[in-house]
Amino acid sequence: MCATCGCGSTTGADGAVITLAGEPRPHDHPHPHDHPHPHDHPHPHDHAHPHGSLETVTLEQKVLHKNDLIAEQNRHRLAELEVIALNMTSSPGAGKTTLLERTVRDLSPARAVTVIEGDQETVLDAERIHAAGARAVQVNTGAGCHLDADMVRRALDALNPDPGSLLFIENVGNLVCPALFDLGEHSKVVIISVTEGVDKPRKYPHMFAAADLVVLNKIDLLPHVDFDVDQFAAHTRAVNPDVVLLPLSATRGDGLDEWYAWIDATAPGVSFTRSSEKRRAVDKRLSPE
Repeated sequence: MCATCGCGSTTGADGAVITLAGEPRPHDHPHPHDHPHPHDHPHPHDHAHPHGSLETVTLEQKVLHKNDLIAEQNRHRLAELEVIALNMTSSPGAGKTTLLERTVRDLSPARAVTVIEGDQETVLDAERIHAAGARAVQVNTGAGCHLDADMVRRALDALNPDPGSLLFIENVGNLVCPALFDLGEHSKVVIISVTEGVDKPRKYPHMFAAADLVVLNKIDLLPHVDFDVDQFAAHTRAVNPDVVLLPLSATRGDGLDEWYAWIDATAPGVSFTRSSEKRRAVDKRLSPE
């Protein structure tokens, strides 16, 4: 998270740029203080702090607590509208945007779909989603490596999703910080492609433990890559025994019916788990008694 990954401000949304797809992007310009800062130098007392770890943990708790409060507000807002929000996470290049493009084209206009796109820079993904037929808003995080609840709150203000609609939140490509930051979503979806290693769930256990669905994308490439689906499934179940695992190909169409069936099963009226409860469940999965 921000206190340990160096992704920038712990307040999150202050530096985010939010742009509706199809509208001109705010003019980029150098920050008025874009110059070497006078006190940007090694601390004169650069020595080990015996309580450094305790201070870091306290800061992390404060950041997560503030984020969780806003996430609960987002969750309540979405529940009142009966909007189902899915937090889509992955490493870069796993195929999140391609899957969302295909999903928008297949579900529209029968079902209203809106998308919040998270990237460090550009509006390219939001423009792709807009061209596919859905309203989209782009959140540029700058140096930030994940979306947070306040960014999503501001994006919801701009997007104003229709009651009863489906909202996809495409997080910044990263399998670390998004695992810790609740956005007010109903479910977390992790997407991994067969071009990645089968041991990703072991390397990034918090992300896979927090997932409600793991999508194995690009299965059309299986004949051409060294990827053992059974071994990947075993690694996934080791960190999250109850997760749903769905192989599919967003480009060829394999598994899309199962993907849409899973979305339909994630219907309004089901209980929304508070972030603190879900985090305790994840911790228990990773550190069973």
